[in-house]
Amino acid sequence: MRAALKWAGTALLFAAVALCFAPTIVPPFLDRIYYRGPANDHFDGRRFFNPGAPATSLLRGGGSVLNRMIGSDERVAWPERVAVRPTIPPRSVAGDEMRVTWIGHATILVQTQGLNILTDPIWSDRASPFSFTGPRRVRAPGIRFEDLPRIDLVLVSHNHYDHMDLATLRRLWQRDRPLIVTSLGNDAIIAGGGARAVARDWGGRVAVRPGIEVIVERNHHWGSRWFTDRNRALWSAFTIRTPGGNIFFAGDTGWGGGDWVREAARRGPFRLAIIPIGAYEPRDVMASNHVNPEEAMGIFEILNPAHALGMHWGTFQLTFEDINDPPQRIARLARERGLAPNRFVATEAGRTFRVPPAP
Repeated sequence: MRAALKWAGTALLFAAVALCFAPTIVPPFLDRIYYRGPANDHFDGRRFFNPGAPATSLLRGGGSVLNRMIGSDERVAWPERVAVRPTIPPRSVAGDEMRVTWIGHATILVQTQGLNILTDPIWSDRASPFSFTGPRRVRAPGIRFEDLPRIDLVLVSHNHYDHMDLATLRRLWQRDRPLIVTSLGNDAIIAGGGARAVARDWGGRVAVRPGIEVIVERNHHWGSRWFTDRNRALWSAFTIRTPGGNIFFAGDTGWGGGDWVREAARRGPFRLAIIPIGAYEPRDVMASNHVNPEEAMGIFEILNPAHALGMHWGTFQLTFEDINDPPQRIARLARERGLAPNRFVATEAGRTFRVPPAP
């Protein structure tokens, strides 16, 4: 009986994760059209795609993948909760000073030039379309929403539930009216959730204030909210150009051959790169969707930022690896390559650190 209940619970968890990652065969009434425009090298007139090898969903590959995902032999148990000591950040950071706080998953607060910038903000307890099931947060946010300073700029990389949390975006919009920047099609979803966003194609630019702009960058992923709306909206990374040094936020991405990284490197030099390091096992399922620590280090080496922060780990259990495996592997890789201490780090949620000016 206990084994049956465990299997049923794991199957339910998988079903919720699958909603986040979008399977491919469901009723067509769940389709949505978020964007209309001319075809180009990554849009066929109906759906977006990655130039070169496509990213794949969790259910591609049929029953063998399904059996692996609902089986428990490979899934490492995570703790139900990880203790977090939330911080209260300063209201503003002036000039070239830069302070960075990992709040959890892909949510980071960057403070510089008098701007408060948030990436892929999620304060919800579940990364799911449902409040009663789906991946549950094990690390509380490193900053309580009530302690956030006024937010000026929000970057939303794509429409998966662990990156586009409409409840959080609505709260931010109602409180602060920030500039929300995203890629094509996601603005329609955000508008439906009660906020407004500016959307651009890869290579598009959005002025924030004189001397500061956001560039929407290519990465390697896919998007979906409701199954057959797969790839109706675009996914992206971002470069933020500032007088005190450029910032790169990789969003959610697989390696995909690395061409997108080499393209982004042309925007350098980078003072700070924010790179995903988690949610990568089993590799045969996740390789086209999420980089592992070795590939994250490859991104770092191509971008060659002065400093880097690892994110997208230890908050929602989306995959099989141990909760602490991503930061431990990044630390080992950094030592093996002889990187200076604190050049590529994965911090605890709520820890704020200063990023020195780029040399």
